[in-house]
Amino acid sequence: MDLLADVLAVAGVQGSVAASVHAGEPWGLALDEVPGAAFHAITAGTAWLRMPGVAAVRLMPGDVVLLPTGARHALSSTPDGRLDPFDHVAAEQALAAAGILRVGPQPEQTRILCASYRHDPVVTTPLLALLPDLVHVPAGSVDSLDDVLRLLARELARPRIATATVLDRLVDILLVYVLRAWLDTDPATRTVSWLHALRDPAVAAALGALHAEPARPWTIESLADRVAVSRATLARRFPALVGETPAAYLTRWRMDLASRRLRDTDDPIDVVARAVGYTSEYAFSRAFSRTRGEPPGRYRVRARGEQDRVLSAGRQPSRPA
Repeated sequence: MDLLADVLAVAGVQGSVAASVHAGEPWGLALDEVPGAAFHAITAGTAWLRMPGVAAVRLMPGDVVLLPTGARHALSSTPDGRLDPFDHVAAEQALAAAGILRVGPQPEQTRILCASYRHDPVVTTPLLALLPDLVHVPAGSVDSLDDVLRLLARELARPRIATATVLDRLVDILLVYVLRAWLDTDPATRTVSWLHALRDPAVAAALGALHAEPARPWTIESLADRVAVSRATLARRFPALVGETPAAYLTRWRMDLASRRLRDTDDPIDVVARAVGYTSEYAFSRAFSRTRGEPPGRYRVRARGEQDRVLSAGRQPSRPA
């Protein structure tokens, strides 16, 4: 079981391109806090990333930055120059026309792909929230990431049929490479979490088993047998790296799976209960109410109502990271 791929799929993590910015010096853009994560890739020229309370970071061609919380920040040609508000309406119009958002005087020196990531709010297993406020992947540090950036640059330089779809999918791929690069950094920069635990073979195997068979009546003994370590070893290492016991992690993952199934299907509650490992609807309802604050039936009605209201407003659901 590929744990990261499973979480990305269940959490519905998706990227979308917000703008293709071409800038001529001097220039500066102030970007408000956004729901989800903000992402920038420098495809040509240089830029300075500015965040409150943090020293400005110079970005070079091929650099990628991810702001997992979507924090307020700025991009500019100098570390302390004037900033203009980012024009979201102009950016959307430019993308719709397969065009470019131009800022500053011409000729242009810098090109930046700006994107965002969001995930399904019903899924509580964290991903983007586990990362630091800023993840900076310098050019050349990940070969495959450089290849994807070259594809992005070519697509942006010569838009064709379905360019927007191609860009969004490439942005999804970039997130995986950024996560891989972050996992290869100093362990001291990583918080205790399931994502941090992926570097431990035994605990990663245990997490993979829980995801592969979430309905199985796992015990610490059976899980330890599956990954070929002692019960004591798993009981010690799993919470030390993940931050919770195997039972607590499994319960949360089961509730995430159940929440999506309740909202997105018409399956009876007892069918949903069995699918996530509960032998009775009563036991499932108690567990679900304890973790979600309301019984499954009431949750289904509310979650569908919220989704319908968002869709009827003509926009995608807000999916904070």
